[in-house]
Amino acid sequence: MTERKPSVWTLPGIPPLLITTALAFSGFSLLLPVAPLWATMGGADSFGSGLVNGLLMLSTVATQMLVSPGLRVLGWSRMLVIGLLCLGLPSALHLFSDQLPLILGLAIVRGVGFGIITVCGSSAVAALVEPKRRGRAIGAYGLAIAVPQFVLVPAAPWLAEQVSPALVFGLGIAPALAVPFAIVLGRRLATVPPPQTSAIDINPQGSRIAAVRTRAVVMPIVALLTITCTGGAVLTFAPSMLENTTTAVVALLALTGLGALSRWIFGGIADRFGARRFIAPLLVVAAIGAAGLAVGLTGNTDALATTLLLVGAALIGTAYGGLQNVTLVEAFAAAGDRSRNVVSVVWNAGFDLGTGLGSVVVGTIATASSFPTSFVVLAIASVVVAALVALLRPRVEPR
Repeated sequence: MTERKPSVWTLPGIPPLLITTALAFSGFSLLLPVAPLWATMGGADSFGSGLVNGLLMLSTVATQMLVSPGLRVLGWSRMLVIGLLCLGLPSALHLFSDQLPLILGLAIVRGVGFGIITVCGSSAVAALVEPKRRGRAIGAYGLAIAVPQFVLVPAAPWLAEQVSPALVFGLGIAPALAVPFAIVLGRRLATVPPPQTSAIDINPQGSRIAAVRTRAVVMPIVALLTITCTGGAVLTFAPSMLENTTTAVVALLALTGLGALSRWIFGGIADRFGARRFIAPLLVVAAIGAAGLAVGLTGNTDALATTLLLVGAALIGTAYGGLQNVTLVEAFAAAGDRSRNVVSVVWNAGFDLGTGLGSVVVGTIATASSFPTSFVVLAIASVVVAALVALLRPRVEPR
């Protein structure tokens, strides 16, 4: 009788990883819509409020490039603790002022913390779980990210407006509470041996195969950047572009809730059927959702316009969650296990760069034209990238 493998939820190192991730993303999710809203309350326009998350993500991406050497120098535990404190502690400092310069400065510090946590988290999944079960593990990790987003992204602007911004900024220090769990996780990761150098690295054909694998990684990252532009735009601007607060909250619930469910479901699907085949269809779903939002935003506050807005947000959420899973699984598979840390950096950089670009680009277009125009542009971009993913398949199946 074959011995049954333990659930990915109970593998050594996974519980502290999931707790650390959930607390880190709780703080991140609370401030993602509220920091730009706080800037708006202080008199910033759409460009200024969009710049908050744009600068947050720029700082995140810049930091992500330094995580690998940082891990070599400081080790897992110290890096995780630094990341959590940088992400959580600045939240309370927003109460000193609602003026844009302070908010932008705090966004930079939070970006440093977020960059560390995101790269360490996805690298930890690859280090702790074997490749054949990685889709499910990424699903569990994604659930620890998505559940706080599902609950807190819609709740945060409501709490800020109906109760007090001080409550949101107080709750935003949640990442600092994860420090003990991060230390346990870091000690476990320190015992995991580094990936072995494979024969491809010393084979004369190694450079050619490596080039093929690099090309195979590019399109999942481009697809990820595209969907995070769209999802990031909704997360940033829903409270300000939707006049009805209830509609904004329900739209964010639809996006984050279906994002969480989709990211979890696609973990098992990717393990069973392969990840790449789902990338282009999910981009098409995102394009339809963005088009629905654009049409809904041009209408009055009638039932049809509201329905289009909510269906559009739900479709974007489905694609947003599914693509987060399948693009990471595909990138790990294409690059090979020995490149897992590099893939983690590149994937997270693509995710956060897309989120930041979505905030800045949509804010810029909305200031110059309108929000509906912004989402038309995003819908077209999703269709173009879906076509490229479908047409530009790798000639050699990556191992």
